[in-house]
Amino acid sequence: MSTLESASRRYLQGRETRKLVLGDAHVARAEAKSTAFDEPFQDLITEGAWGLVWSRDQWSKRERSIVTVALLAALGHYDECAMHVRATANTGATRDDICEAMLHVAIYAGVPAANSAIKIIKEVFQEMDDEAAQSNGESE
Repeated sequence: MSTLESASRRYLQGRETRKLVLGDAHVARAEAKSTAFDEPFQDLITEGAWGLVWSRDQWSKRERSIVTVALLAALGHYDECAMHVRATANTGATRDDICEAMLHVAIYAGVPAANSAIKIIKEVFQEMDDEAAQSNGESE
């Protein structure tokens, strides 16, 4: 939104949910990189995906996270899949949850889709482990 004063309630809720799931830093980077060209798209995903869907209370953030990772993997959207795997640190979805989701992807969307996603997911988990070790003062 060009100004938060003109933002809808749904947009504001979506922005808060997006920050909760993806982290303040991620949302700040996305907003800083937004231009007049992609501002309508950013508004759409903030209000639609994050305000209309992710903010619903019928499923937990953990459940939505698992389903989202599975869908992105099944569709071959690996950059988005990696982003949502990182978000599991905020949603409560575990590595076991993601492993189970990849088994479903393999059966219902195909082994190649799951295999490609698993490669990306393992890389993201390693990056997350390395970052956690660094923040805990451990060396490699």
